[in-house]
Amino acid sequence: MIERADINGVLEQMRALKAQAQQGARQIEMPQVVAGQKAEEVQKGGFGDLLKMAIDEVNSQQAEAKKLATAYELGDPSVDLPQVMIQAQKASVSFQAMTQVRNRLVKAYEDVMSMSI
Repeated sequence: MIERADINGVLEQMRALKAQAQQGARQIEMPQVVAGQKAEEVQKGGFGDLLKMAIDEVNSQQAEAKKLATAYELGDPSVDLPQVMIQAQKASVSFQAMTQVRNRLVKAYEDVMSMSI
């Protein structure tokens, strides 16, 4: 029965991590770009500024993931592995999304350039 208790403990930890990840995903769904002062900056600046802010956000996600990974590797007791893995996944997803946006922008540009006048 000792093994059974350990399995239940592991399952409980997995459920807690899943709940934390889902909470993190819900927080990401609300873009920071449209909150408060940044929304006003985007309206004044235009599409270029919006794109730059999105790229900067992806960059900061990647920098945070690298910082946490380095801290974990150096043995920082305040950083645990699930925290590192969640941040790495956030950085990966944001980079993949930015890549898809870039691909669609390039495709739209190619479509416009191939139109005959």
